[in-house]
Amino acid sequence: MTALEAIFSRRSYRGKYRPTPVPREDLNKIMEAGLAAPSGCNKQTVRLIAVDDPLLLSRLRAVIDPPVGETAPAMICVLSQPIIAYRDRCFAVQDYGAAIENMLLAITDLGYQSCWYEGHITDRDRICDKMARILGVPEELSLVCFLPVGIGEEALKAPKKLAFEERAWFNGYGKKE
Repeated sequence: MTALEAIFSRRSYRGKYRPTPVPREDLNKIMEAGLAAPSGCNKQTVRLIAVDDPLLLSRLRAVIDPPVGETAPAMICVLSQPIIAYRDRCFAVQDYGAAIENMLLAITDLGYQSCWYEGHITDRDRICDKMARILGVPEELSLVCFLPVGIGEEALKAPKKLAFEERAWFNGYGKKE
């Protein structure tokens, strides 16, 4: 699969997963892809935790309410450390966004499915903090997202997208040349 094939075939998967384990070798590749992402001023603010232990997965799932990704045989938790990178600027959000997208593309390339769950766990109920405590995450890091990883039981569905011409132009907004 080429990079462009992965980009154009990647879908957010929210269905049930097969119980087939994800080999550690594949989880390593996915995390390596995430850590290869660009980082503002090379501050490398992203940390990752892959979880494939069934007992630990069940403890994490117990705090994710409403449940999502509950049948995936593995998950990758994304941690972020807000560090001032340049003057008074922090690029941690951009750093973890790039890392997550790289991992989603690697997941697609390796034949798995996933979905980026961030707002679901970082809302007012702070599910992310409960997950972080279970995983022993240090105080200076925030758990900002998790990606369930596995083989989906259901077929992927392409979302309806606006036409290219409605969202992209050359030499100015809305210009038709």
